[in-house]
Amino acid sequence: MRPLPSSLRQESFPPMSFRSPRPSLRLLALAALVGTSSAAIAAPAKKPSFDVARVTNDIRTLSSDEYEGRGPATRAETKTIEYIAAQFKAAGLKPAGDKGSWFQDVPLLRSDIVGTPSLSMAIGGTSKPLTQGSEIAVRAASTGQTSVQLNAAPLVFVGYGVKAPERNWDDFKGVDLKGKIMVVLVNDPDFEGGEGDFGGRLMTYYGRWTYKYEEAAHQGAAGVLVIHESEPASYGWATVKNSNTNTMFDIVRANPAAAHTPMEGWIQKDLAADLFKASGTDFEAAKAAARKADFRPMPLKATMTASYQVKPEIITSHNVAGILPGSRHPDETVIYSAHWDHLGIGAPDAKGDTIYNGALDNASGTAALMELARAYGTGPKPDRSILFLAVTAEEKGLLGSEYYADNPLRPLATTVGAINMDGPFAIEKTTDFSISGAAKLDLLTMLTEEAAKFGRHYTPEARPEAGSFYRSDHFPFAKRGVPAISYDAGQELVNGGAARGKELSDLYTRDRYHQPADEYDASWNTSSWEGDLTLLYNLGDRLANGRAWPNWSADSEFRATREETASQRK
Repeated sequence: MRPLPSSLRQESFPPMSFRSPRPSLRLLALAALVGTSSAAIAAPAKKPSFDVARVTNDIRTLSSDEYEGRGPATRAETKTIEYIAAQFKAAGLKPAGDKGSWFQDVPLLRSDIVGTPSLSMAIGGTSKPLTQGSEIAVRAASTGQTSVQLNAAPLVFVGYGVKAPERNWDDFKGVDLKGKIMVVLVNDPDFEGGEGDFGGRLMTYYGRWTYKYEEAAHQGAAGVLVIHESEPASYGWATVKNSNTNTMFDIVRANPAAAHTPMEGWIQKDLAADLFKASGTDFEAAKAAARKADFRPMPLKATMTASYQVKPEIITSHNVAGILPGSRHPDETVIYSAHWDHLGIGAPDAKGDTIYNGALDNASGTAALMELARAYGTGPKPDRSILFLAVTAEEKGLLGSEYYADNPLRPLATTVGAINMDGPFAIEKTTDFSISGAAKLDLLTMLTEEAAKFGRHYTPEARPEAGSFYRSDHFPFAKRGVPAISYDAGQELVNGGAARGKELSDLYTRDRYHQPADEYDASWNTSSWEGDLTLLYNLGDRLANGRAWPNWSADSEFRATREETASQRK
């Protein structure tokens, strides 16, 4: 999903975002395909104008060291949101935040581990000290407590940690996890061919680590450890370490213990293998057992001891909101969104760099959001209102968009659709486009029709097992019924096809995603950027100047919620 340098050097790779560490290699193929009808390739009636140099400057600015990785509730946040608001104002938007401002307050629980946590396991009677960020990555507690103290807490393997009655699946089968640590595999029970009905390689929400944390809390566990494997997780250990050992954020909850255990974290596969070996089995055999419906929880011959202090604090971060009021139907809203935050300042990489600049993830999406605002601001006023929303804390769990969806500035019932951008530019030209995750909805049909005018086709996401549908800021809208997509510029490169696209994607995930190396590169090939912006514009323009109310497919879990709100429209 983010731009890549044209040089194809090994050190330069396509972008990735929290929701999906797979780059969107986007392109607008402006040449007509042989045999395509003139109607299919006709240009849109209104041709927007985009300044790629200006977009480049926005990315370079927001991802510079001066912006310190754009961490929420840091001094860098103030600089970042003021920059975005200034661009919105210059584009001709009106403030759409709280009390007539450009900003929506987003209260968050911020938690930090104080000092170095003391972590160890007794495995088969042998004590093993653990190093934070090496064999294990524990998060600062999101329960509001000031310390975590576990003394020889028993470890229990619960397979994939799934309780899904509608699929006749229960990994817990009567186990009592109170005072114990739940050890769990990442992804779904049928990711590698199990007996469950979980979509095969297509990850369901049961496969997401966020679900496993929630279920551990529901089970009353003292903690949860997810076993990391790069393929089912869809990212490497460096991503796990960098995402879990820094400041943690959560929305402010009335009962945080209902959603979080005192200790949450990940462990390396090698450490898990030691646990299973000491318990009389091996890692692969344990996984094979977990893929079967008759799996039963397995107490491990291991305990964990942990001691560390936590500093919890209620802070306020901000979404940035600007609106272009509609001329005929101002109460109806089309949303463009992108997250402005990244990981801030964190652990140094091999070169000693501590600033996680987030150029592709997601200064690029924020730059696209601002450039689209400029294009709409100089054009005819739309019939429906268009809200441009830069959200906070995506990297902490989609918290800014989750807060907006819970506290919308514009009613969700009259929100026509949401178009999210997380690394929306191509590394170079592609012949396709995609969206994050697998979903069927009218919005995708419309986008496919708009892309066909330029000879571009839809390709389903190449890695549905990554669960990217649940990892981007469109998801909080989707689960409340609003038709929403997160745009992906495709994988089929004009030069090298899908195979080369995948190669570059994998390299980015390994070497840059959520690492300090995600920096602005002056050698990026920007030839596709105008085309991607045009496609995004045309979809929004079609929504904003039409009367259609897009919906989800008949078998979508989100359709019923959408239809329940239809009566609230005038």
